[in-house]
Amino acid sequence: MALRQIVKFGDDILRKKSRPVTSFDERLWTLLDDMTETMHSKDGAGLAAVQVGVLRRVVVIDVHDEHGVIELINPEIVSTEGTQTGNEGCLSAPNLWEEVERPNVVTVKAQDRNGKEFTITGSALLARAFCHETDHLDGILFIDHVKQAPEHRDVTRK
Repeated sequence: MALRQIVKFGDDILRKKSRPVTSFDERLWTLLDDMTETMHSKDGAGLAAVQVGVLRRVVVIDVHDEHGVIELINPEIVSTEGTQTGNEGCLSAPNLWEEVERPNVVTVKAQDRNGKEFTITGSALLARAFCHETDHLDGILFIDHVKQAPEHRDVTRK
């Protein structure tokens, strides 16, 4: 495993749409392991592959609950319930926290590192992480959801 460099807000790659994963091989497994190590080294709750410069639909999440590290390949949000509002940050924008409204319960369909499909449901922080990280895969940043901070959006959009 190795630590990867985290791409910061303002880099154009964060606005690009990630491509689906089609090969479930050692290269993917190395990426997943490196992403987990990188996320943990920065005390993050989630990390998308685009944040380490890889335009693939790969996410790792760890909100330190009973699920442990969750690996999501080609994730798709299939249902949401309720709402929650809270402070949200991002490893690509250290020290930036903004209030964001997200669903309170989120169900995601994804594949594991071997390509097996599964569904997982999370609430509260896990639901927030599912939304935040899957947004990254479509070039959407959490600051795009902030209603009262347009100055932040200006520095990340070209």
